[in-house]
Formats: sequence, C-alpha cells, structure tokens
Amino acid sequence: MLQYRFGVDEVTTKIGILREEFRLLHDYNPIEHVSSRLKSPESIIGKVARKGCDPSFEAIRASITDIAGIRVTCSFASDVYRLFDMLTGQSDLTVLEVKDYIRSPKPNGYRSLHALLEVPVFLSDGVVPVIVEVQLRTIAMDFWASLEHKIFYKYQRSVPSDVLDGLAEAAETAHRLDDLMETLHHRVHNGDAVVDRPDNTLVPTDDVLERLRAIRTQPRTR
Repeated sequence: MLQYRFGVDEVTTKIGILREEFRLLHDYNPIEHVSSRLKSPESIIGKVARKGCDPSFEAIRASITDIAGIRVTCSFASDVYRLFDMLTGQSDLTVLEVKDYIRSPKPNGYRSLHALLEVPVFLSDGVVPVIVEVQLRTIAMDFWASLEHKIFYKYQRSVPSDVLDGLAEAAETAHRLDDLMETLHHRVHNGDAVVDRPDNTLVPTDDVLERLRAIRTQPRTR
C-alpha cells in the first residue's frame, strides 16, 4: 500500500506542476480539481474474492489495477484530451490501457476518460513500477457520475427502471451542456484576441526593475 501511495504522489505531483504552469504562464487553466484515493485493504480483499483472484501480492498487483486512483476534473472535453496528451507524453510514464468513455459512453450514459499509467517509484532498495488509474472528466460528467453513484448506493444497485431512464436522460443533458459551454468558451476567447507569451517567460518591465533597484538601495530601518 505504501508503494501505491508513493505512485499516487508521483502522478499527482506531475499534474500539480502542469496546473501551476497553466496558472502562472497562461491565461487559461484547464484543470479545475484534482483528487486521489487508495482502495482500503478491506475493499481489495472483497474484490479479490469477487474476481476469484489468487490472494498473493503478485496476483493482486496483476489483476486489480484500480488500487491507486486519481481523478482530474477539467473545464471542457477538449481539455481532457489536451491534459491526457501532456501527461502521457512524459517519458517516465508508461500507458498500459486507455478506455475512452467520452467518445463511446457506457450504456447508462457514463462519460469519462480512463487511463492506466505505470510510474516508477524510487525506493531505498530499488525502483518499483506502480500502476495508477487516472480518470479525466468534465465538471458536468463528474456531477452526473457522483449523483449516479449515490443513487446506486441508496438502492443497493437495484435501481428502478424509471430512475435509470432519468439518469440516462440527465447524462445526455450534461453532454449537451458541455458542448454548449465549450462553444461559448471558444467564441469568447477567440473574440478577445488574447496574445499568449510565446516563450512562456516572465520578463519584468523597466519600471518594475527601477523600483526594485530603488528598494534595494534604500537604507535599512530597525
């Protein structure tokens, strides 16, 4: 479990660096929220029993790939793919599997992009490859998934058909909302004609430099 926690820390740090870079060097940050979790030992044991998996560390590591999980909420669907490309383009991350439920939603309407990533964790006695599941979705997708989870928990997975129909309709409504908001976003940003810093550097103006020099030469007061 310690290895999986370190794996989550590694990937979370990478996402945090991208988030901070966007915040400081660009005029738009696509990352809204990041959360992480580790399955509890009890939950892992229950999944081992349901899958009929051999209860050895090697078998569990190979067959249960969602022990470590990170969820990233983005503003728009295009941001999901943009962040996925940036993250998986890093040389020390290996993409094991991708399930695109945005382009191919589940029958119940669920949408999200799932990726199994293998990250090296450097321990005192060597390097251990750790699998981390990363889920990327929009705010609307996350809201729907959260509601769906609560409903299934309330009905203990025996959800009435009319509620299932309502969830499917809500999923389509959330999808249309995503499309509409992204269209508005593009119209606003394209009309603003904002110019990005081409070299992603922060250069102080001459006025700022003069003020810094003045502060530096002022006598110190106790």
